[in-house]
Amino acid sequence: MSADREHILLVASSGGHLAQLLALRPWWNERERTWVTFGTEDARSQLDGENAVWAHHPTTRNVRNLIRNFSLAVRVMRRDRPDVVVSTGAAVAFPFFVVAKVMRVPTVYIEVYDRLDSPTLTGRLCRPITDLFCVQWEEQTRFYPHAQVIGSLL
Repeated sequence: MSADREHILLVASSGGHLAQLLALRPWWNERERTWVTFGTEDARSQLDGENAVWAHHPTTRNVRNLIRNFSLAVRVMRRDRPDVVVSTGAAVAFPFFVVAKVMRVPTVYIEVYDRLDSPTLTGRLCRPITDLFCVQWEEQTRFYPHAQVIGSLL
């Protein structure tokens, strides 16, 4: 499939997680894409003019929003039929990765650049079900031995 026909789904919490996906602009800029993030003021501003879907937050220890985000993942994945799901976390990624796995849609998880001392919870949850797991620092391979080191996005 050519890059201009490929549909990608970019999933991340707002703030630093979103900033890291935005840094991949040279890769996603010419592709059809849908963003999933929280509808915070900064995210709405950064994604102005983009096809964005606003996820439910907070996600940490919030079972109600976890269920709501699973439902959102099913709806978005069925509607958009992406060719790949890419995420830098955090918790909003997990429901989308589970649904992508069930639908046999490839996934790419990029562990955040600022966690060198321990793996993130979302990284630990997504690692077993993702097709490509990337880290930004060699030091992160201590926690993810078979991860692909891609270098810092920011």
